[in-house]
Amino acid sequence: MTEVSDRQDPWWRRWFINPILKQITQGISADKLAWTIAIGCAAGIFPVMGTTSFVCFFAAVYLKLNQPVIQVVCHTLWAAHLALILPFIKMGQWILGDQPIKASIPTLLKEFFTSPWQFAQDYWLAALHGILAWFLVSIPLVFIVRSITLPFLKAAASRIERKNTATT
Repeated sequence: MTEVSDRQDPWWRRWFINPILKQITQGISADKLAWTIAIGCAAGIFPVMGTTSFVCFFAAVYLKLNQPVIQVVCHTLWAAHLALILPFIKMGQWILGDQPIKASIPTLLKEFFTSPWQFAQDYWLAALHGILAWFLVSIPLVFIVRSITLPFLKAAASRIERKNTATT
């Protein structure tokens, strides 16, 4: 394994942390950024394949959140999004007392990419079950993520402001 030099940030810092910190230096409040990250986490696991970018886009427009940050968060969660589709569907079916579907993620992906229209016709009700469960999970998730990220973002903003004040 190669060592990362002090001059070059690791990929996760370069593609995730630095864009968020850059937003703080451009005048976005830590609170607004915490909400953006939290909503991005919830929207990034929306249980309908191929929709998370749109969900994030419309959530950011409606709530006046930072579009680049919400998209970075959303796309960072692609693996969690795929992993949670089936559990959300099964949870929604359990809540409503419906029979669980007999499918796996590889099967769903194959059917989705083979014929998206047929997939939509076959699994629309399962998608609604998943959306119900996602909605119930996403509400507390947003508040938990916000409460975790806000102190870190406030500390980072304070550190950046002290640094800028010291250099001027």
